Amino acid sequence: MSIKIDPDTFGFLLSDLARSIRADLDQRILKEGIGITPGEARTLLHAARAGEMRQNVLAERMGLEAMTLSSYLDRLEERGLIQRVPDPSDRRAKLVRLTDAADAALQAIMRVTTEVRRKARGDMSDDEWALLNQLLRRVRANFSGGA
Repeated sequence: MSIKIDPDTFGFLLSDLARSIRADLDQRILKEGIGITPGEARTLLHAARAGEMRQNVLAERMGLEAMTLSSYLDRLEERGLIQRVPDPSDRRAKLVRLTDAADAALQAIMRVTTEVRRKARGDMSDDEWALLNQLLRRVRANFSGGA
């Protein structure tokens, strides 16, 4: 093969970074002893970010198959961290709602995510870190139609 691929293009950089962050986060979640799996922790974070929403929409936003999310939600519901309630606009659909009991787990997860961000930031100055976040939000907006 004569074509050389640059491993530092935008897409590769983002993919590598996302994979590294997820692996680090998963390890830290397990070490923290929260009592939930890394997948369940990500589900709680996404549910907290989005607010009450349909289960199928949450799966889509997380990039998960509906059955995978359903398994996470089953276990979170057994632990009393979420509720699935009927959607008043469609009785067949379920809304995912966090319970007050989720607060302690979310606080522990937030401690872990703070550590991950600290590692990601490394020795960047406040201005560099702020600029990186600003630019990443702009790139996200380019794909979501918000630009």
